[in-house]
Amino acid sequence: MTTSTTMECGDFLEFQDALQKMRQIDDKIIYLLNTTIPTESFKGQVDATSKCKDLFYQIQSGHSQREIAIKKCLNTSRDKVKQLKDQKDNDPNNILLLKNLRKEQNTLRMLESELSVEEVVKSRTTKIYHEKCRSFYKPSE
Repeated sequence: MTTSTTMECGDFLEFQDALQKMRQIDDKIIYLLNTTIPTESFKGQVDATSKCKDLFYQIQSGHSQREIAIKKCLNTSRDKVKQLKDQKDNDPNNILLLKNLRKEQNTLRMLESELSVEEVVKSRTTKIYHEKCRSFYKPSE
C-alpha cells in the first residue's frame, strides 16, 4: 500500500489513483463487516470484538494516511501558487508563467475537492462501521 510519505504530488492523476487504492477498505467496508461479524449461528466461533477492533484500527490508519497525504500536497500546491504569483508580479507579460500559474491553481482546487471527498468517504465508512460493530467494540474517542 502506498503511504502518505511516498505519495508524489506532482502528477494529480497519479496522486488520485494512489488515493483510490488507499480507499479500498472504505469501498469494501460492507463486505468486510459482513465477513467479520458472525451471524447468530456462528457467534461462538468468531471473536467479533477483536475483529471489529482490528478493523477499526485499519480504517483509522487509512483515514489518517490519506488525510496527511492530501494536506501535504495541498501545502505544496499552495506554496507553488504563491511562488508563481510572485514571479508573475515581477514578469507580468510572461505567458508561460501565467499558464503554469493557472495549471497550479487548478491542481489546488482539485486537491481541495479531494479533501472534501475524503470527508464524505470517512463519514460513510465510520457510520457503517458503527452500525455493525457498535455492540462488539466501542473505541475510546
